[in-house]
Amino acid sequence: MLRFPYGISHFPLIRKEHYLYLDRTHLLSELEAAGRQLIFLRPRRFGKSLWVSTLASYYDVKQAEQFENLFGDLAVGQQATAEHNQYLVLQWDFSAVSPQGDIEQIKSHLFTHLNEAIKGFISYYAAYLTEKVTIYPDNGIGSFEALAHAVKNSGYQLYLLIDEYDNFANEVLMHHQGSKARYLDLLAGEGILKSLFKVIKTSASQGSIARVFITGVSPVVLSDMTSGYNVATPISLEDEFNELCGVTENELGQLVAQVIQECDQSHEAKDAALNVMQDFYNGYRFCNNLDLPRLYNPTLCFYFLSHYQKRCEAPRQMLDGNLATDAGRIRYIAQLPEGHRVLEQVMDEEHPLTLSYLETHFGVEQLSKLQQDSRYMVSLMYFLGILTIDDVVGLGDLQLGIPNAVIQALYVEQLLEETLPDPKDQQTVEKLAKAFYQTADLQPIADYMEQKYFAAFNNRDYRWSNELTVKTAFMTLLYSDIWYMVESGTALQRRYSDLLMLIRPSMRHYDTLKDLVLEFKYISLKHIGLTAGQLREESRETLMQLPIVQTALQEALTQLQAYQASLAAKYQQPERLYCIAVVALGFERVVWQALK
Repeated sequence: MLRFPYGISHFPLIRKEHYLYLDRTHLLSELEAAGRQLIFLRPRRFGKSLWVSTLASYYDVKQAEQFENLFGDLAVGQQATAEHNQYLVLQWDFSAVSPQGDIEQIKSHLFTHLNEAIKGFISYYAAYLTEKVTIYPDNGIGSFEALAHAVKNSGYQLYLLIDEYDNFANEVLMHHQGSKARYLDLLAGEGILKSLFKVIKTSASQGSIARVFITGVSPVVLSDMTSGYNVATPISLEDEFNELCGVTENELGQLVAQVIQECDQSHEAKDAALNVMQDFYNGYRFCNNLDLPRLYNPTLCFYFLSHYQKRCEAPRQMLDGNLATDAGRIRYIAQLPEGHRVLEQVMDEEHPLTLSYLETHFGVEQLSKLQQDSRYMVSLMYFLGILTIDDVVGLGDLQLGIPNAVIQALYVEQLLEETLPDPKDQQTVEKLAKAFYQTADLQPIADYMEQKYFAAFNNRDYRWSNELTVKTAFMTLLYSDIWYMVESGTALQRRYSDLLMLIRPSMRHYDTLKDLVLEFKYISLKHIGLTAGQLREESRETLMQLPIVQTALQEALTQLQAYQASLAAKYQQPERLYCIAVVALGFERVVWQALK
């Protein structure tokens, strides 16, 4: 029976207790060749900490006797590099450093973490160190300098592993009041982080440190301390390291097959589980090479498979709570200059975001210049894992999009929060949506859209209004990843304005749920020839009879006919399929007609 290492990132424990380990050790020789000080960036919960733990075991001189047990049946066990088990390994995990308090308190938190790691190192390697290491309680950097000197005098060299190097600094930047000033205090001038990395750079140049491997989420912090540490080689976008963290399609297929077999379920159940996981968890690409596979988020995969293994059914909620904090990243983007506009662009599948290249050298100061150039913001969103590389077009331009339905749900939640910030309104929306899922009666939703939702739009939205804006508005009200796969690109060849809400396979036993397809059209006030006030005075029946409205409805119904046939054939339940043409008249009124 498979044992999924959900929430476990300690390599020796995983290997000794026979948890699943996706072998990437064949890349160790390439990592050694890539450089002696490496920076590797991936989104949260993508397996970075487990890889750091793998490196620690592989290079630790004290674990040499365990090499065969830990690595013997892995790729590197067949052809180990000359450097295995040659170093004294020091590990820091900056996700453990609290971002709370003023700059002096944060400095104290950092020094405490450094000193505790150094104390553990001294105890662990006591037999290898030939001189005493002085610990400075109020100066963790001084303690590290003393340690580096002692290691060099012992005849060994240090391998320094820094996990989540940017975590506490990013927390300061994104989540705390007055954060920008405190963030700059950490990094500007002789800020404490810059000072620490200067010492790392110096120790490496003097031979005390042989290798450094640093993980993080974005290059922002690294860029802000460039003058202190400008010697690291970035490997995050290199083809050969695309799969260093993550789960491939082939690996997931094998894992799902084993779980389905344990549950004694059919081949159809396997296909259904894979389709759902592909829709919700797949989509990440970490290089420009389109021939290399997209990757699945491992934490989400193990969350899903652990639940399935236990219950023999998919989890009700597809978003693991461990990743819910990514919503804070999207909230941060929304609050930046031009942030709301970029979020709207992200939702525009017909006109995807395109960059000539990803910005990899930008600090917090550039993030405040986004009204002139949004490349920095979009690049940051890529590194945060809320955008990914969808395609390479034109002269090598990168086309970016939302990786999967889990991340799409976070965008939708942010848009709903911005438009209807009152929790009571959000609860009302939830009740209306649940009723719609079971009745396919659009009237209560349309009434709410006219009376409440449209009123929250401002004049800017009129200037940019189109079918996409209407679709986004309805998606914000109707989105549910509990009961539906929303906008499933594999279901049929859809036009960009469609909102497809297909019942998740594990939810199809709820007989009252409907499969829903909405096709949107938008008519501006100018083309209707009526003012907003005149529109509000007319009944829906009267508006539906307007020739321009009838034309739009018929266009939408014609498009829905093809979708209806395709979906009915796919799911063999035509009685549950409801296709609805929706026409928005400005941001004032909504009319609709169901396909019979």
